[in-house]
Amino acid sequence: MKFIFEVRMKPGYTVDEYAAAWISASEIIQRTPGARGTYLHRKIGSPDTLLAIATWESKAHRDAKDDRRDATVRAILDKHARHCDVTVIGEFEEPEWSVLPELRAT
Repeated sequence: MKFIFEVRMKPGYTVDEYAAAWISASEIIQRTPGARGTYLHRKIGSPDTLLAIATWESKAHRDAKDDRRDATVRAILDKHARHCDVTVIGEFEEPEWSVLPELRAT
C-alpha cells in the first residue's frame, strides 16, 4: 500500500532542510516490519512543495508502526510540524490496473 502526503514549507524552512531530516527519519522507520521504502518528489513549478510516498507491505503494517518510540524520529516529526504544512492525500492499495510501455529490441 502507499501512504501519500503533500508537504509545503513555511517561510524560513527550506526543502533541503526538510529532505535531510526526512531521510534521517525514514532510515529509522524503514527498520519497521512491513516498510518498503519512501520517496520524496519536488512539485514542478512549486519548489517549496513536496509529494511524499511511503510504501508498506499492508495497511496493517503501517497502522502498527509507532514513530513516537524513537527519540530521533519524534524530534524530526515535531520539527516538521512547526515548519511545514502537511496534507494527507490518502492511503492507496497497490495498482489493480497498469499500462506500461512495451520493451523494444535495439
